[in-house]
Amino acid sequence: MKIAAIAGSNANHSYNRMLLEFMAQHFKDQDQIDVIDIRQVPMFNESFKGDAPEVIKDIDRRIKDADAVIIASPEYNHSITSALKSIVEWLSYSVHPLTGKPVMTIGASTHDQGASRSQVQLRDILISPGINASVYQGDEFFMSNVTSLMDENGNITDEGTIGFLEKCMNGFRYYAKAIDRMNEEMSK
Repeated sequence: MKIAAIAGSNANHSYNRMLLEFMAQHFKDQDQIDVIDIRQVPMFNESFKGDAPEVIKDIDRRIKDADAVIIASPEYNHSITSALKSIVEWLSYSVHPLTGKPVMTIGASTHDQGASRSQVQLRDILISPGINASVYQGDEFFMSNVTSLMDENGNITDEGTIGFLEKCMNGFRYYAKAIDRMNEEMSK
């Protein structure tokens, strides 16, 4: 499966980007995971007029070319990051690549709650009018205390965490294929 994976942080050091890069390597025999870096995305401003910036056009194309999307959401102040909210705003303004697209939310955090609140908030945003993503409601993957589960090279070191990630991905693959078949039938 071809998956567009958005790291929801514009920080230079991002555990969520590292998580997606680990997944791209770990699942390379099953999936082609394209990790999208949003550090160059300008802050959304609804006063913007004209064509979307080139970086947004590129992300739009990469998502449209994918079978599914994974969004790795950090959590700051019990919420998604401003950078992630901004990219979602861009992707629901003049381009709409998430409409009907199967999306799974995941997250990693240095704290105990492991991005659980940001994932709930992100799911609510993704199903709103103008975005209309098909958000996976299966197992939730969030890494609490990520510094104890991931080494400095971005490798997950805990076998139980890897096993659960594999379980989540298996469920998401099944879901994404079903949503893609449904979308094909509806477009006929």
